[in-house]
Amino acid sequence: MAFTIQKLFNIQYPIVQAGMVWCSGWRLASAVSNAGGLGLIGAGSMRPEVLKEHIQKCKNATANPFGVNVPLLYPEIEKLMTIIASEQVKIVFTSAGNPKAWTGFLKDRGVTVVHVVSSSRFAKKSEEAGVDAVVAEGFEAGGHNGREETTTLCLMPLVRDSVKIPVIAAGGIASGRAMLAAEALGADGVQVGTRFAASAESSAHENYKRKIVSLAEGETMLSLKQLTPVRLIKNNFYQQVAEAEKAGASAEELKMMLGKGRAKRGIFEGDLDEGELEVGQGASFIKEIEPAAAILRELWNEYLSAKKSLQI
Repeated sequence: MAFTIQKLFNIQYPIVQAGMVWCSGWRLASAVSNAGGLGLIGAGSMRPEVLKEHIQKCKNATANPFGVNVPLLYPEIEKLMTIIASEQVKIVFTSAGNPKAWTGFLKDRGVTVVHVVSSSRFAKKSEEAGVDAVVAEGFEAGGHNGREETTTLCLMPLVRDSVKIPVIAAGGIASGRAMLAAEALGADGVQVGTRFAASAESSAHENYKRKIVSLAEGETMLSLKQLTPVRLIKNNFYQQVAEAEKAGASAEELKMMLGKGRAKRGIFEGDLDEGELEVGQGASFIKEIEPAAAILRELWNEYLSAKKSLQI
């Protein structure tokens, strides 16, 4: 089965850059879109007026399709959706919430809607809600994760068999070989997060990017499971959380530890000790900070080479 996501988004390569908080601004999204992939602006860390600015700058920086990723649990979701509609954004990825809430609103305005899921059950609910595609995001992914802790290897075929709409694989996709594996599992495209988080155009702090490229296997762990599970780099903040969880800390106590702005402190401001450093397991494949266009070309060329080596 060949990748087919290019037609849905009108892009050259079946590669979507994830809409990551504090990483995915207009510079990264436009760079990926200009290189032939689908760039996403990550609205989860933006106030409404900031999102509007990023959308307008992205329009000026690329003539190619781009989209916006919106966590549906965002406190000012109505304002974000109003801006997306008024700015005539054509592609929206939604996550962390019920797709029924906003899919109709977006579809009525001609928007292509994709919802991120962590189980086949939620994939079916998303299809019933009318979305155009789903992202099957496995346990390996950075940022917030599903409570089921299902790996991409298991999740992708389960989701593929449960829906008729296109399925995009995510979680641990950091190489062309992983793209080929996703295709073998039935994926219509892939979403790549961590590798683009460490790109030259990522809005993340240089400290965070350098930390990503230094990570070895096993240096990330799923944490904060009583709140919303999130994959973190093992730093001082992570150790504090792990000790608190081991001691039986309540969800409220963990919320107090997390406080406000902890992810911004780590990813955007570069505090590698006390920040919440969200990252995926694919970080161990990344060895240098590169331009987004170079990353996209490498992924595609690695995929083609891997496919040729198997004579598929």
